[in-house]
Amino acid sequence: MRPIGFSTGALAHGDFRRGLEMLRGIESGPIELSALRENELAPLVEGLESLDLSAFTYVSVHAPSKYEYGHEAEVFGLLGEVAARGWRIVLHPDTIRDFAIWDSFGALLLIENMDKRNSCGRTARELSAIFDRLPQAGLCFDIGHCRQVDPTMNESYLILREFADRLTQLHVSEVNSRSTHDPLSCAAIGAFAKVACLLPDRVPVILESPVRDGEVEQEIERARLALPSPGNNT
Repeated sequence: MRPIGFSTGALAHGDFRRGLEMLRGIESGPIELSALRENELAPLVEGLESLDLSAFTYVSVHAPSKYEYGHEAEVFGLLGEVAARGWRIVLHPDTIRDFAIWDSFGALLLIENMDKRNSCGRTARELSAIFDRLPQAGLCFDIGHCRQVDPTMNESYLILREFADRLTQLHVSEVNSRSTHDPLSCAAIGAFAKVACLLPDRVPVILESPVRDGEVEQEIERARLALPSPGNNT
């Protein structure tokens, strides 16, 4: 059975403690601690020591999706505290200015494919250029982003085939025409199922669907419909 969990940012925006509280009592293997805004990163890193994450089998941290010019070294330094714990760091490629420092995170760094608003990291070809400069980095495949870029799911197929050995984490949600996240629709479930056979069931799934208290387990079940396990792909 696929390990499916949530991003704290999907549940409670920048309030990672509230996001964790919403998952209390719900069987959930993976968790992504979200610091999508630059001002959320330092409080998250400072609070890590006090968090009880024993219920989770996999922990990652989503780096800020943008930060002030000149703050890259500071952001990198804070995320070094995450890397020291052996946790994966999810990074948007358009935030990278100095590839050399990020390459030092090795396989702990996960590059996320981007939505149509971005000018890089959207397609297999664009990702290839990024991985040429980050040869040890893994892939956080955002299937919602990729469906928005190419609703036929052909680009998803190309990315998953080309970077199968880098695939480390999945982001799953509906991504609408405004490039914001929604809960999974029937259309998204059907589209995602087309490429589910290319997704090993060992890879942790992080839901980015914005849901409320009482809707978490329902969204997890929708994700299971969208990503039926290939069974023998381990």
